[in-house]
Amino acid sequence: MKKIPFYKYQGTGNDFILLDQRRKQWLSREDTQTIEKLCDRRFGIGADGLILLQYVEKSKRKTYDFEMIYFNADGRESSMCGNGGRATVAFAHFLGIIGKKDVEKYHFWAIDGAHEASVKENDWVELKMIDVSHVEIGKDYYMMNTGSPHFVVFVEDLKDVNVYENGREIRYSDRFRKEGINVNFVEMQSNGIQVATYERGVEAETYSCGTGVTAAAIASYLRQGRKTETDIFTKGGNLKVRFHPNIGGGYSSVWLCGAAKQVFKGEIWV
Repeated sequence: MKKIPFYKYQGTGNDFILLDQRRKQWLSREDTQTIEKLCDRRFGIGADGLILLQYVEKSKRKTYDFEMIYFNADGRESSMCGNGGRATVAFAHFLGIIGKKDVEKYHFWAIDGAHEASVKENDWVELKMIDVSHVEIGKDYYMMNTGSPHFVVFVEDLKDVNVYENGREIRYSDRFRKEGINVNFVEMQSNGIQVATYERGVEAETYSCGTGVTAAAIASYLRQGRKTETDIFTKGGNLKVRFHPNIGGGYSSVWLCGAAKQVFKGEIWV
């Protein structure tokens, strides 16, 4: 057995275990069962996911400050997690990592490519997401990849929606059963949008989902011509998303903004 030092972070209620692997490798991509156990809320630390912060490969070190590797609560490496990215940047700031290209910004590598981010006052983190090149618009849904695949449905009143049952039905439908998809239910409000998300990998409703609220903001812009900067309300707190619609289609300069806070730190035997 070995004793692993860890940090717990949360971004609008989306919670993560963070490990600093710059000098010592505590876990690898093959440690699926261990990661799943650490994320278990009864037998482990408890989290929606686990994140490794480590140096990028040597060829990228002049450009990027670190690499983020994200695992869902089921222990499997997953696609980009927006709130997890913000938590990782807050962790890097806590560790004293200084951005190479710009002292005000971090540049890091994740599974979906390059990202930049900055840390403001009161633990506020602004994270640049990938560009969104295509949105599939169906009869009653919007679907896009914002770093992770998302299926967006608009509802009249979120209180009337069983997010777990309805989200699970879509996630395990014939089209999405194999790869899975995240499902977002969105209620339009006069001052923004309220979003609830069923997350694949967690296989439950989470308090917030960064890539999900990003998809919801773009979908609300398409649906009702909302502003390109949107206030988002989730069970775990408030976020902002801003983006630029491209003339030829798609969206660039997509930013996910909100607080990311350290909750506690500790050590655990695995």
